[in-house]
Amino acid sequence: MGIVRIGQCLIGLALLAGCGGGSNSTSSTGTSPPDNPPSGGSDSGCTGSCASASSYLTAADVGKVIAQTVQEASAQNVPATIAVVDRVGNVLAIYRMNGARAIVRIGTDRGVVGGLEGLLVPSELAALSKALTGAYLSSEGNAFSTRTASQIVQDHLNPGERNAPGGPLFGVQFSQLPCSDFSRQLADSAGGVGIGPGPHRSPLGLSADPGGFPLYKNGVPVGGVGVAADADYTLDPNITNRDRDIDEYIAWAGTFGFGAPIDRRGDVITIDGKNFRYTDVEFNQLALDPANAPGYASLAAASGGLINAPGYYASSAGILSGTAFGQVESGIRPDTSDYPGLDAFVVVDGAGNNRFAPQPGSDGSSALTENEVRTLMQEALKVANRARAQIRRPLSTQARVSVSIVDTNGQALAIARTRDAPVFGTDVSLQKARTAMFNSSAHAADDQLTAPAASGLMTPAAADYLADVVDLNAGSVALSVVATRPFADTLARVRNFLGLPDAFGDGAIAFTDRAGGNLARPYYPDGIDGMPPGPFSHPIAQWSPFQVGQQLDLVYNRVALSLALYLQQAGLSVSLAGTPLPMLPTDLPRTCTGIPRIANGIQIFPGSVPIYRGNTLVGGIGVSGDGVDQDDMVSFLGVHNAGVILGTIGNAPPAMRADNLAPSGAHLRYIQCPQAPFINSTDSNVCEGK
Repeated sequence: MGIVRIGQCLIGLALLAGCGGGSNSTSSTGTSPPDNPPSGGSDSGCTGSCASASSYLTAADVGKVIAQTVQEASAQNVPATIAVVDRVGNVLAIYRMNGARAIVRIGTDRGVVGGLEGLLVPSELAALSKALTGAYLSSEGNAFSTRTASQIVQDHLNPGERNAPGGPLFGVQFSQLPCSDFSRQLADSAGGVGIGPGPHRSPLGLSADPGGFPLYKNGVPVGGVGVAADADYTLDPNITNRDRDIDEYIAWAGTFGFGAPIDRRGDVITIDGKNFRYTDVEFNQLALDPANAPGYASLAAASGGLINAPGYYASSAGILSGTAFGQVESGIRPDTSDYPGLDAFVVVDGAGNNRFAPQPGSDGSSALTENEVRTLMQEALKVANRARAQIRRPLSTQARVSVSIVDTNGQALAIARTRDAPVFGTDVSLQKARTAMFNSSAHAADDQLTAPAASGLMTPAAADYLADVVDLNAGSVALSVVATRPFADTLARVRNFLGLPDAFGDGAIAFTDRAGGNLARPYYPDGIDGMPPGPFSHPIAQWSPFQVGQQLDLVYNRVALSLALYLQQAGLSVSLAGTPLPMLPTDLPRTCTGIPRIANGIQIFPGSVPIYRGNTLVGGIGVSGDGVDQDDMVSFLGVHNAGVILGTIGNAPPAMRADNLAPSGAHLRYIQCPQAPFINSTDSNVCEGK
């Protein structure tokens, strides 16, 4: 291939966004419900306890998924790149058909400039991010696709509606990042690839481009499949129609025999009275019947073959089998010591050791004690186990969430999960806990203003947006800086907006992620068309999920370096502003921001509160995996109940809480709890007065 000019930056981070639409199939053909569903009802049966040591994708399963996608892509005459992962993000295969695109473009066609708009990314990374998203968003109680993700990260729910609040997972695209200090990276003799305990990083964050689905066996999610075939990744501002997305058609064929049970698909689950979207194609609409696809072994070399993705997958390893979720080798197993009687799960290393067992804080005389951390986690898990789930089926099942607790240095003091919580929520809960702590601290301003440069060729305390020229014949990537966004500018905007010249520098205000998220929307108040943006966001004319403002700015340069490393490992030389970029170490620092307190980035949708000892900030707690109101409640009541037991810690004093602020005449929100949240209980308004 000759010179390819990329509109902004091949090595940009991506939420890969897609079109809208949906369907509700009643056919179980091609799905994989439990072998022995409960009798006497219509529910398929799995609620979190079906997974076993035999619940994993075998190499033969992965080959079947690939063969089915190749058949459909060939019939559609659109060659594709295909990725398959297990439930914790181990890459089991990446297959590229001959003639498939090497790069794909991101863009909303709204005229937005900068950020990720107009970027092109390697197609294998796009396919991999889609597969991870389908796997990470799903559980035994819900199956969400990248089309679902597209619906819930836009400026309105539903996209295209006016005067409706932003999507409930607004900002989730910038999680599971490749530079995260939480997400696992493989580093073995095969070049950083293979099978190991997760959860693993995604090269492009979470994706919302149609063409990524979870894979199920006997009602249990065991992985995901992602496809990159067409040239563009774009958002559909109106999801009321049905689309013919070729990536989605091809990926959907791959799910045959591994499809989600029909009563777990996103399109049977509602939020705010609106159905989620899952797929705009059904099996009977495909060009060929995937049931008749030839086996993987019959694919000729003329069709394509396995390809390398440095740091993620080595084709020399062949097709791999996945891990069984809940077993030690997956990196998530049942707790055996710290949270008795709570049906908790913990994140472990390859030997089964809890990576985040309760420990005391690292931040001085007021630090959280180990007993306080353990009590906080136990109380949060108790609330979650009582809570009625928002986004799971059957109705009135328990909320399934991940919980993280941090100190004021951002150190993770404990991380735990309830049974069958979706994988994405683990990294996100840590982002949320850190964000609530960070924004409530006296360090947030100085930490941003003194943030070190990602490399000697980049600007400190700023995001350097890049343009590039890629010459694949010469094996080179030439980067140039097209815009620099200093963190100081954002800090000045938010202080002016709030009318507080020392905001984020004096620790006077307690911020939750709901309150901080209010400031990060393209309209303030959220969703009211025609209003100006929050100070952490771009104005709507310059905003898209690819160009959000502060959240992306904080991680941009280091994500760019992570992907520059990928390009170098793929054999390309990389330069910046005419200066060759030295060969980057394979063990880049595990930080996305250069700020230890928020090492895996920040999050801007609800589900966290800061933790106080009197008026002194001592940490933060973050919750993710269910509805955002449930996440708010678990974090807030977890801290409150622990405070009642211990008498030493608690939520922020009411006078310090961000909902006392009313910029532009509209109060920030602190938390929002479900009105009648508990299973088998008539308790209501459970967060009021606390």
